[in-house]
Amino acid sequence: MRSGDATFGVIGLGYVGLPLAVEAARNGIRVLGFDVEHGVVEGVNGGLSHIQDLPHETVADLVRKGLLTATTDMSRLRKCDAVAICVPTPLSRTRDPDISHILAAAEAVGDALVEGQLVVLESTTYPGTTREVVLPILARSGLEAGRDFFLCFSPERVDPGNAVWRTGNTPKIIGGMTPECAKIGAAFYSCFVERMVTVSSVEAAELTKILENAFRAVNIGLVNEMALIADRLGLDIWEVIEAADTKPFGFMKFTPGPGLGGHCLPVDPQYLSWKMRKMDHRTRLIDMASEINAEMPTFVAGKVREALNGVGKPVKGSRILLLGVAYKKDVADVRESPAMDILDHLERDGAEVQYHDPHVPEWATRDSRTLTSAPLTDDLLREADAAVIVTDHSCFDAARILSRSAVVVDARNATAAVPAANSTARPQRWIVKG
Repeated sequence: MRSGDATFGVIGLGYVGLPLAVEAARNGIRVLGFDVEHGVVEGVNGGLSHIQDLPHETVADLVRKGLLTATTDMSRLRKCDAVAICVPTPLSRTRDPDISHILAAAEAVGDALVEGQLVVLESTTYPGTTREVVLPILARSGLEAGRDFFLCFSPERVDPGNAVWRTGNTPKIIGGMTPECAKIGAAFYSCFVERMVTVSSVEAAELTKILENAFRAVNIGLVNEMALIADRLGLDIWEVIEAADTKPFGFMKFTPGPGLGGHCLPVDPQYLSWKMRKMDHRTRLIDMASEINAEMPTFVAGKVREALNGVGKPVKGSRILLLGVAYKKDVADVRESPAMDILDHLERDGAEVQYHDPHVPEWATRDSRTLTSAPLTDDLLREADAAVIVTDHSCFDAARILSRSAVVVDARNATAAVPAANSTARPQRWIVKG
C-alpha cells in the first residue's frame, strides 16, 4: 500500500487519535478523522488543534492541503483503506474496564466494513479484547479476518509533553489476528512510523502495552512506599534516590510524588487485574502498587496538616493554594490527577482551597463545580496559609514561592535547588517551609 494511494480513517480525535492522524497526513496519507463531538470535528476542519503538543499551524496546513478532514458521519468509514480505533477506555466506578467506546467504534466499522480493509485497535485494553470482542462484531459482515479484511492490535505510545519521542519516531508494536494481518498492518504503518515491531498475536501486543505501564506503576509504587518509610525514619527520600542513582548498573531512577495521574498508569494495569480476576488469579504486585499510589494524596494532605500545625494553624478555615493540578509537568491534562484527591481531602477538613495552573485555566471538580486558576501574584502567595506544589511546572519560580509563602509543602522536590530549601534544618523535604 503506497501512502499516496491510501485513505486512513481514525476514530477518536483525542490525545491519541489526532497526533496519529497528523503524523499520517504529514507523510502524504489522506486522513479522515471521526469523532462524536461536533465541536472537535468543527475545530479540526477549521484548522484548530485541541491537543497541547500539536500547534494549530500544523493542523491548519494539513487541512488546507486536503490531507486531513474530520467528520461525525461514520458511514464514510467504507471509503477508508485502513481504520484505526483510538477511543477512550476508562474504568467504571467499580474499577472494571469500560469498553463501551470500543464497542461503539467496532459496530460502526462493522457496518461499513469492505473487502481489503485494514482495521487496527489502538485503545489500551485487556488481553483478549481484539479477538473476543472486536472480531465477532466485524465477522457479522460475512467477511473473514486474514482473507477478506485484516485485523490488528497496535497499542498507542503517547507521552504528552515529550518533545523527543513522538508518533513517528517511537517504535510501534503490532500484532495481527493472522500472520497476513500483521504483515499488512506493519506495511501500512511503516508509511509514517520509522520502526515497526511485530509480535506473534493480538494478545501479545495487548499485554505488551499493559506491561509497559504496569512496569512504571509498580516501580512508582515502590518508590512511593520508600518515601513513606523515609518519612517515618526522618530521612530525605530524594537524597537517598540520588545516592542510589549513582550505581551504574541494576538501578533505574523513579521519583515519588503526590500520586499517579493521566489515563495510562492509574488505569491500564487495572485492565489486567480485572482480566486475571476472571481467571481466578490475583495480580499481587500490581494491586499493591495501585493501593500505595492511591494513598499518596492522603499522605500529602497529611503533610499540609502537619505543616499548618507546626505554625499553630488548624486546617479548618485555612487558605490553601494548590500549585499545579495537571497530572504531569508542563501539560494541560488533568485526567486522574492526584490534585483532585488532595483538594477533596483538604476541603473535607474545612480548608478554603484555590489553585494556580497556567496550563489549566478551568478545573471541574467531582461535585460539579468549576474552579478558575488564580493569577500567581505575590499577594496570592502571601495571603495563603499554605502553598502546596502538586505539579512541578517549569514556569514555577521555586525561590519566589518559598520567599513569599508562609508554609510550603513540596510534593515534587521542586524546591531542592533553592539554597533556603537545602539549608533547612528539616531532614525531610516534603515540608520545606513551615
